[in-house]
Amino acid sequence: VQLQASGGGLVQAGGSLRLSCVVSGFTLSFYPMAWYRQAPGNQRELVADISTGQTNYADSVKGRFTIGRDVTKNTLDLYMNSLKPEDTAVYYCNRRPALTNWGQGTQVTVSS
Repeated sequence: VQLQASGGGLVQAGGSLRLSCVVSGFTLSFYPMAWYRQAPGNQRELVADISTGQTNYADSVKGRFTIGRDVTKNTLDLYMNSLKPEDTAVYYCNRRPALTNWGQGTQVTVSS
């Protein structure tokens, strides 16, 4: 199993980013999937998840982030708008509940 997230970077507050996660080793449409993030000194937290016909978001990102998946490419995406400095973290994709293999995350840094 491999979970390879990309698309992070440095962006000013109010900006946007699109994260993408290439999944190999299983078919992501068969499982609930999620984006998580971990800021320095904090525990990893759930940002958004998606399953058949349903999406859920943490209150802190609701209305700003959108999770999606491309079943033809076996990828999971996270569209992030109106970014805030408190969104700064390493972002990971994984199943929900998560596999022990987290793969590499992607750093998102939002400057004020």
